[in-house]
Amino acid sequence: MAHAYTPGLKVTAKTKIVKERRLPLKGEVVVAKGQKVTGDTVVARTALPGNVATVNVGQLLGVLASDIPELMIKKPGEPIKKGEVIAQTRGLFGIFKSKVASPITGEVESISPITGQVILREPPQPVEVDAYVDGEVVEILANEGVIVETTGSLIQGIFGFGGERRGKIKLLAASPDEVLDAFGLTPDMKGCVVVGGSLVTAEAIQRGAELGICGLVVGGIEDSSIKQVLGYDIGVAITGTEPISLSVIVTEGFGKMPMAPRTFELLSELDGQRASINGATQIRAGVIRPEIIVPREVTGKERSKGSLEEGLKVGMQVRIIREPHFGGIGTVVNLPVDLEEIETESKVRILEVELAGKERIRLPRANVEIIEA
Repeated sequence: MAHAYTPGLKVTAKTKIVKERRLPLKGEVVVAKGQKVTGDTVVARTALPGNVATVNVGQLLGVLASDIPELMIKKPGEPIKKGEVIAQTRGLFGIFKSKVASPITGEVESISPITGQVILREPPQPVEVDAYVDGEVVEILANEGVIVETTGSLIQGIFGFGGERRGKIKLLAASPDEVLDAFGLTPDMKGCVVVGGSLVTAEAIQRGAELGICGLVVGGIEDSSIKQVLGYDIGVAITGTEPISLSVIVTEGFGKMPMAPRTFELLSELDGQRASINGATQIRAGVIRPEIIVPREVTGKERSKGSLEEGLKVGMQVRIIREPHFGGIGTVVNLPVDLEEIETESKVRILEVELAGKERIRLPRANVEIIEA
């Protein structure tokens, strides 16, 4: 029987995790298929072409463009240093020479006898891609990267910012509704992924960055706090490249929102274990969720049994993503087959959810997302 697609996020204690690690342009893969790697292992490397600087030598020397090749001291492919003379006129009786110095360190790329311009290029920038998670290389992407597979715990968030980082999980909050403020952060948390409760303040994020904390995980965040920390309004279309030294992962949404009990319990269980985190978020085609990954040994019987691709089923845990019960978490208790008319007079498929307080509500299936456990 066909079913409507229902978005969802994963909060799983034990599952298979596959990560594609790809270079921004073709380069060299430095590991082999079947090789065991850690998150810090470099799996591929390349070099990005350096920035280009254009110098109008003909104009600076006051000569014809066709004369430039003969007046160049440095030829294409030769290295240059900033301030080094790259071209000069013959002068009068060998003196009174006009000179042009290089504005950069790099090499001469090309000389044009038509425009009189010389193109200089800075040194290439080395780029390395690491494995991100502890696991095994299961596939080589020729000249581009690898696919790494591991098993362990995976927690996806609703929103985040900041890039990939790794650190030991440090549970700070005593309950899911506790606010994470700057006063609770201490120097011994350097390099840790600190877990809070319902909200993180701007001061806590700034303090965390000062202390060298690599990540903060909380239930909610105020939009004003993000602007205060970054200095500008952040777009939710795509994040992950912000100029900040830690990553923030929000599991529930904007505002003060207690972390879901299931998420808080799992993070409590993982306290003290090393995690790979990424705050990157993309809310459009090719959705990217911020994530926390903790590699762990998993037996066949312990693997996650549920799958988002299976669609909604009775007994599944869901999060309500629209008002009036936005942020509420409950269990699916009924999935009526017939369409029902809603306030907009549209006929849609609905479901019945039992919330934490045993209250039962009926709402459109499009108003929930599955929490894969």
